[in-house]
Amino acid sequence: MKITSFQASLAAAVLLAAAWLAVPVSAQTQTQPAAPARPVAAPAPLAAPAVAAPAPSTAAAAPVAAAPSAPATEAVVAPASDAAPKAGIAPAMKELSPWVMFMSADIIVKAVMIGLAFASLVTWTVFIAKSIELSVASAKLRSALKKISEVRSLAEAQMALGSKEGILPSFLAAALREARMSAGLSSDSGIKERAASSFAEIVRAEARRIRIGMGVLATIGSTSPFVGLFGTVWGIMNSFIGISKSQTTNLAVVAPGIAEALLATAIGLVAAIPAVIIYNHFSRVTKSYLELVSRASGAAARLLSRDLDRSHGSAHSRAAE
Repeated sequence: MKITSFQASLAAAVLLAAAWLAVPVSAQTQTQPAAPARPVAAPAPLAAPAVAAPAPSTAAAAPVAAAPSAPATEAVVAPASDAAPKAGIAPAMKELSPWVMFMSADIIVKAVMIGLAFASLVTWTVFIAKSIELSVASAKLRSALKKISEVRSLAEAQMALGSKEGILPSFLAAALREARMSAGLSSDSGIKERAASSFAEIVRAEARRIRIGMGVLATIGSTSPFVGLFGTVWGIMNSFIGISKSQTTNLAVVAPGIAEALLATAIGLVAAIPAVIIYNHFSRVTKSYLELVSRASGAAARLLSRDLDRSHGSAHSRAAE
C-alpha cells in the first residue's frame, strides 16, 4: 500500500515537472510566425508501465522539433517568391520615334519615305516661287494698265510704258506691227481681226507660262497617297513575314513593323494635302491674273481701233480738201 502511494506521488511529481518545463517552450513557439512547412511526424511514444506520464514530454518535444525547421522552410520559400515577379514581367518595348522607325524600316519603305519627303519639298518650293511670280506679275500689269488709262493712241501708250517688258507692251507691239503691215488696206475689220488673233496667241502663251509648276502640284497631290499606301502595304507584308518566322503574336514583336509601315502613309498624306490646297489656291490666283491679261488685251485693241478711226478720219478730211 505504501509502495502504491509512493508510485502515485512520484507520477504526480513527474507530471508537474513536465508541465512546468513545457510552459516556456509552448510560449516560444506561439510567438514565432507560422511556417508553411510540412508537419514533422512526432515520434511514437515509448511504452510506459501503465502510467501516462511520458505523454506530456512527447507533446513538448513535437514543437521543439518543429521549431528549427521553420527557418529552413522560410529560406527555401523566400527566393521563390522573389523570383516569381521577375519571371512575370514582360520585356519592355523599344522606344518608337519617327527617326527610329525610319532607320529600322525596310529599304523599299525607306525609298518611299525619301521620295515623299522630296515631293513635299518640291511642293513648298513651287508654292514660294509661284507666289512671288504671280504677285510681281499682277502688280506690274496693274501699274501698266493704270499708266495707259488716259492715253489716246498706241504711240502714246508705248511712250508712257517706256522700254519695260511685260504682257501689255507685247500687246501694244503686236497692234503696231499689224497696223504697219496693213498700211494701205481699206478694211479696218480685217486689221482688227488679225490683231485679235495675235492677241489671242499672246494670251495663250502667257497662260502656259504662268501655269508652269501647277502640273507638278497636281501630280503630287493625286499620287502621294497611293505611293504612301504602297509603302504601308510593303511594310505590313514584311511584318507578317516576321510574325510567321518568330511564331509569336506578341505586341512587342508586331507593333514596330506596323508602325513603320503606317509612317509611310502619314508622310504621303503630309505631301499630298498641302499640294492639293496649294494647287487650288494657285488656280484661283491664276484665273484672276488671266482676267488682268484679258483687260490688257482689250485696252490694246481699243487703242488700235482709235488709231484706225483717226487715220481714216484724217484721210477723209484730206480728201474733202
